[in-house]
Amino acid sequence: MSQSVVWFKKDLRVHDHAALTAAVKRGRVCCLYIIEPSLWRSPDASTQHYEFTIESLRDLYVAIKRLGGQLHVVTGEALDVLQRLHALMPFDALYSHQETGNAPSYTRDIAVGNWCRQQGIRWHEPIQFGVVRRLHNRNLWQAAWEEHMQQDCLPAPARIDALPLPWTEPRPPSAAQLCIDPLNPPRRQKGGRQIGLEILNDFLEVRSEQYRGGISSPLSAPTACSRISPYFTYGCLSMREVVHAMVEVMDRESSRESRKSKGLRALMSRLYWHCHFIQKLESEPELEYQNVHRGYDGLREEDWNEANFAALSEGRTGWPLVDACVLMLKDTGWINFRMRAMIVSTAAYPLWLHWRGVGQWLARHFLDYEPGIHWSQMQMQAGTTGINIPRIYNPIKQARDHDPNGVFVRRWIPALKKVPDTWLFEPWHLTPEMQQQFGIHADNRLPVPVVDLEAATRESKRRLYDRRSDADVKAGKKAIVEKHASRRRSSQPASRRRFNSPTQTPPPTQHALDFS
Repeated sequence: MSQSVVWFKKDLRVHDHAALTAAVKRGRVCCLYIIEPSLWRSPDASTQHYEFTIESLRDLYVAIKRLGGQLHVVTGEALDVLQRLHALMPFDALYSHQETGNAPSYTRDIAVGNWCRQQGIRWHEPIQFGVVRRLHNRNLWQAAWEEHMQQDCLPAPARIDALPLPWTEPRPPSAAQLCIDPLNPPRRQKGGRQIGLEILNDFLEVRSEQYRGGISSPLSAPTACSRISPYFTYGCLSMREVVHAMVEVMDRESSRESRKSKGLRALMSRLYWHCHFIQKLESEPELEYQNVHRGYDGLREEDWNEANFAALSEGRTGWPLVDACVLMLKDTGWINFRMRAMIVSTAAYPLWLHWRGVGQWLARHFLDYEPGIHWSQMQMQAGTTGINIPRIYNPIKQARDHDPNGVFVRRWIPALKKVPDTWLFEPWHLTPEMQQQFGIHADNRLPVPVVDLEAATRESKRRLYDRRSDADVKAGKKAIVEKHASRRRSSQPASRRRFNSPTQTPPPTQHALDFS
């Protein structure tokens, strides 16, 4: 009888799991998750990611056990583990979903693929969601996304004929034992499919009515946003099952114009953009660490200012909304899309920080960190893609627009609690006497902005647009458009369009995780 290994990666579920379904049909299965120390020590990983993974693995262990199988959690480098397993239990097929991850995971997969070919092992890698490997023509991508979403979801297998692990494995190591960055926000979301389903169902039935109009402000976004993004990142939920669930709810609505229908259609469009951005990294893995448009090389790389970065990462830039967002992120592992974009814009323009270092810092802080989305968005906000119009956010204007009464800022910066609205977003203008009057004393003195916002932003724009106007830089745009730009179109009759990428989609300069 054939023996297969199902290698779980960021697909921690048994429902709508193409790799598991195919392996179970074939015969006996060893269900395997590998804790890879080198990946967990990467500069984009933190303890919150590891703990969320362990919580999700507990759910997966129970789900597999109910089907008669057993999940084996093994610590070691992936290739070493697979080689050891094959030596003790020769398997002839390896199953795992395609993964579009960071550079270390990409390098690891190349090594595993080479080893499988040498051993005559068939490695089956079905797609996880709407991302296509070896896509030679970007014009074909939208149709592939739509086709995948229209397919029926795969049910969990009726039974798994389990293969035991041929050695005894100790309990998973702690994050400290693996030397993972210790960041673990106290109020982050917890992992596991069951919690993910509860959050999804609450959004579908109740909170989706708040989605349109509620996702931009940091005040309303925590409940208006779906909050399912980390469950996509770790594969606790499949995108296809979420799309089908959304369509089912929309079908029950009496009107396409109801707040719920509009909210769900808006989320559907962002699921499309989710895959659109991950496809960029799949097609060009280098964008994680080098400028998409190489004409922007050298724009910021030599100007890294450690003092500016320290002020940003410690929440003491002096711009209250920026600092409040950083403090919320440290406490919860999440902020909404517009505030993410504002932080990156602040880093890239007035603070003139290169996107790579800022991106690694934010990757550790975002519980829902998805490399394909994250690095594309970092570069778009920094203006190094060469094809997107830079969006430069003024943190004072953003505060007035999205926190007009200062509720959010006062919640996260208690020292400003008594400061009137007039001064709240520019408290550095307060005289010493006024600061004392409003309860700001020497022991909680507010930081002054690290740079002059207007002057620094003006200079950064000049430097960016000087580079954009260069003839060679202009000439380089065409190839990038051909490889990465969106091809939005309506390709199906209206009766089928409910599964399709919407014709009215949000501009791609928005953060693709605004569905979170």
